[in-house]
Amino acid sequence: MCRESVEGMVLNMPERDEFQSDSSMRDPAIVMDPIRLGAMHQTRLSFVRSLLRRMYHNKWQLDLAQWEICSKGFGVVIYKLTTPNQDYHLVIFSNEIDDEDRIDRVIAEKWDITFALVIGEIDKKLLTQLQNNVPLQEAGRNSTQVIVLARANKSVRVFEHLVDALAAGEQPEREILAQVGYILRTTAVYGNGKFGIADFEILQNNPDFNLSFSAQMCAVYILRQFSLDWVHYLAKQQGGEQAVELDKGLQRYLGVGNATGLGMAPYLINHPRVVDQWLSQREKAVAVVSEQDIAQADIKLLTELLNRARTHLQQVVTIDEYQQRLNHQAVLDLYEIIKFIGYAKHQNLTWQRQIEYNQRFSLESQEVFLACLLECYPQIVDPLEQEMNADEVLAIPRGTSIHHMLEVLKTRYRWAVDIDFSQEENQYWFWYRSEDKEEPRLGVRGIEPGDDKELSLDMARQVNQLYQTLVAEPDNRSLAEFLLASPQYASIARRVWSLGHCHMGDIQMNVLAKQALPMNLLRCKLAVFGATKFDPRSDRWVRVTLFQGAPLMDELHPDEWLFPILPEISKT
Repeated sequence: MCRESVEGMVLNMPERDEFQSDSSMRDPAIVMDPIRLGAMHQTRLSFVRSLLRRMYHNKWQLDLAQWEICSKGFGVVIYKLTTPNQDYHLVIFSNEIDDEDRIDRVIAEKWDITFALVIGEIDKKLLTQLQNNVPLQEAGRNSTQVIVLARANKSVRVFEHLVDALAAGEQPEREILAQVGYILRTTAVYGNGKFGIADFEILQNNPDFNLSFSAQMCAVYILRQFSLDWVHYLAKQQGGEQAVELDKGLQRYLGVGNATGLGMAPYLINHPRVVDQWLSQREKAVAVVSEQDIAQADIKLLTELLNRARTHLQQVVTIDEYQQRLNHQAVLDLYEIIKFIGYAKHQNLTWQRQIEYNQRFSLESQEVFLACLLECYPQIVDPLEQEMNADEVLAIPRGTSIHHMLEVLKTRYRWAVDIDFSQEENQYWFWYRSEDKEEPRLGVRGIEPGDDKELSLDMARQVNQLYQTLVAEPDNRSLAEFLLASPQYASIARRVWSLGHCHMGDIQMNVLAKQALPMNLLRCKLAVFGATKFDPRSDRWVRVTLFQGAPLMDELHPDEWLFPILPEISKT
């Protein structure tokens, strides 16, 4: 490692030869294309999957510690989570709100459910503090024992149908559950020091939650158990002795919904090393698996998974006509892909040949295939979950010249260098943060006010400007010397150099372009989380489901639960 000072800052920087590449991995121009990222699905490396494997292998236990809920369903519930290392508690507040207050946007001030995941024990003093602050969410201030702060609203239609049916001694209508897929949907799940709660650094040496977003996913998973316990309790209150519990298959089928808007998109732009790490680990898995010979046992499992995926896509209910068409086409394409697998098994081929064949089909079907293929090789894929965290340092090594930087720009950032930003459509949008709730929003440049407060998310434009400036400089000039004279380029230069030497690098998207779809960024991150059932509600927000099809807490297992489908059950 070497150290270099730029604009008064001393940085630890890797030498150039510390950066490694892997020619067996797919080209970043393919992987980091925003349209492909917008077709991603859950894989074995998704956070919900790695969390449940850890819970199973380490024998985590969940117990109900407190249930103070009135007959109308309001009150306080506490679950105790016991691991070999620590006790935790999920504290849930069920609140009575008016229907008009039940909105999913960040401007909401009331929610059906607010909850917090807490390290250690909860005494009366801490519980009182939580009662006074957790329901307020952003307006409250919480203890540093809190590692996750979140809120959720109920699907009134599913909630009421479940309670009424179970109270009457009947199972619910499967079609109603299929249309939604959850009882509760989260509208925000905060970690990492937000609003006074614990920083992620506290968890980095915690063997339970040292993987990114694992604490948040755990809180959501326990919330799913609460949602089931909640409807069972209220059905019993309403129906008495005739009340029944929901069929186990339907319990597994119900996950936790999530409503996500533009607020998630800046994360992927502002944390490029994290995104590179996520996608690089997945691509490492794809590279190794693609070299495996096609075996009969793998064909059998893969075909079963692909057929299940076809059924899953047919059962997904979405109001978005474009997503409907994508799902329909993927169902047709997967049928053709399955037919080719039958041919390939007689040709002594590797999976790489199948992946190449799939390129003629839709991106949606290609990504479904990769998710299913990785599912067949847990021994290859699962160890990579330990490498999903990233060092976010952006740095330039000593001795780098302008020539070196231009080579990186020409080879890894051609997608940005070639954009003509004098064309209005290439900087049509500007991103800003609303004053009321600090919510990221999009405005039309030159028409809507606020471009003077534009967020620095314009990486493609900054890269383009850096390139145009550097080509006018002497090739052999020191880059450090240039940056000392032109410090406005220091940040983007560090990013270009660092990401240009990563496996996948930056997402290849100009977020200012008129045709840019933020939905692709949302879909990418949600797929890494492990979301399913993508239901875009506009081009700027989407509803998904987490833990749909996952095992329940009392039956944890490490096996696959990819592409959940509606189970067949008896009516009573």
